[in-house]
Amino acid sequence: MTKEDEMLLELRKIRESLEKAPPPQPPKGLWNEFKDFLSKYKILGLAVAFILALYVGILIQALVKDFLIPLLGLAIPGMSDLATYSVAVLNQSFGVGDFLIALITFIIVALIVFLLVKVAKRMKID
Repeated sequence: MTKEDEMLLELRKIRESLEKAPPPQPPKGLWNEFKDFLSKYKILGLAVAFILALYVGILIQALVKDFLIPLLGLAIPGMSDLATYSVAVLNQSFGVGDFLIALITFIIVALIVFLLVKVAKRMKID
């Protein structure tokens, strides 16, 4: 094989690699674009995760209000009904009990989510 034949063969290989057809485009249309959107962004998985997270939040909120706050009331005298706490400032009364319950709930939810993410990383779940 001569040097010219080798060059021609190399040029053919280059031309073949350049002439490869582009990847097929999905057919246009609203329904096909919608299916592509759902699969590309994994919307169904996101929706399931959102719904589960919503109900886990409700469950944890009930746990805090109905179990942990009464336990705090037993442990700390005078905190038996945290929801009715209020603060008086300049002859105005501000109810802070519900805010405190929401704050405690947020801290517990954030801690549980942190632990779940930590366990998922350890198990190499993305």
